[in-house]
Amino acid sequence: MATCRFLILWVLATATATAQTPPVRVQGERISAHLQALSQFGKNPQGGVSRVAYSDADVAGRAYVLGLMREAGLSVQTDAAGNLVGRRDGTQPGLQPLLIGSHIDSVPEGGNYDGDVGALAAIEVAQVLKDRGVTLRHPLEVIVFSNEEGVMLGSTALSHGIEAARLNLVSQSGKTVRAGVQLIGGDLQQLAAAQRTPGSVAAYLELHIEQGAVLEQAARQIGVVEGIVGIIDCEVTVQGFANHAGTTPMNQRHDALLAAARFIEAVNQIVKATPGRQVGTVGWVRAEPGAYNVVPGKVVLGLEIRDLQADKIRALYAEVVKQAEVIGQQSGTTFQFEPHAMSEPALTDTHLQAVIAQSAQALQLSTLQLPSGAGHDAQEMAALGPIGMIFIPSVGGISHSPKEYSRPGDIENGANVLLESLRRVDAEAPGP
Repeated sequence: MATCRFLILWVLATATATAQTPPVRVQGERISAHLQALSQFGKNPQGGVSRVAYSDADVAGRAYVLGLMREAGLSVQTDAAGNLVGRRDGTQPGLQPLLIGSHIDSVPEGGNYDGDVGALAAIEVAQVLKDRGVTLRHPLEVIVFSNEEGVMLGSTALSHGIEAARLNLVSQSGKTVRAGVQLIGGDLQQLAAAQRTPGSVAAYLELHIEQGAVLEQAARQIGVVEGIVGIIDCEVTVQGFANHAGTTPMNQRHDALLAAARFIEAVNQIVKATPGRQVGTVGWVRAEPGAYNVVPGKVVLGLEIRDLQADKIRALYAEVVKQAEVIGQQSGTTFQFEPHAMSEPALTDTHLQAVIAQSAQALQLSTLQLPSGAGHDAQEMAALGPIGMIFIPSVGGISHSPKEYSRPGDIENGANVLLESLRRVDAEAPGP
């Protein structure tokens, strides 16, 4: 009987101690303070930031976050591609690492949240684990990827490797990628060694602002990302015949700009006519020779189509090409298509989607499944292991702008979902 009473008292004491143990949560105020401090590197008069890759502001910003990573107890190194990689060993030997992170470089005249939120939240997760004395079973890696906004260089180097042609591209800073990688401490001679093998990552989780208005309009707190859309970019040349605008009758013209205008409208109609969340855009137009008194003889424009399904992208592209032939016949012009890039969609892991949703539910946060219409480092990391992405609302759906904004409460929510998801994945992954 005494033994029974002892067991009852032990259970009650354990339950009381557990109830009194505060949950492991991030410090939202600390993330906000770090965001504010990082925003000073490349701050512009519009209230945003111009911290393009390989600029002085980028170098200074990287030094700042490197210091935060070390404070969080991470062993930090700059890899051959210029990625900042902070690592902490796990308790169980032989397990592949769990990766979290994002980027801190910006577009010209960008905002203070794109990339920054995910990178600083990942560092905050590491800091909280250190402060609470929690060590994961898996090794933990926090990665701040280099040059995401330019050519997604850092994550591509890890997943697929970097071809020489990409190194010769000129970045927004005015430096070649080759010179930029050297500037930030990369090692061009060891780039091949930076590439990791498929299956070498247990999971990659990334927190990011939505960069759209879906969550805000739906009044949901957390976005569970289904995948990152594939993209086809294509340069389209419309060839007509330049002639005097005053002496060429309307019915005898081969107006390339008029044909291009009809083409732009056709793109809009074709993409809208197909059910789904695909998008199609003509983002730029250049007419030649570009004079008031000359019928445009040539137009070059930029076409882009995005969707979560590669087959749909190709089908829409084929329909656009077909309609261009019709417009050309009607207008006495010709259309030439030169695809520049095609990135395949990267679907997030369905199990990680469930983990993220369960983590949000445990935190009493509302969720919504949605695709990412923008590219992210996660799509490159999908080649190495399962990926999961967490979105938080962007006020007004504004991004790549000084007006870009996500509320501190939403950032804290997202960081806590990242932390909770990481711990759940670590606890359930294979191992004795």
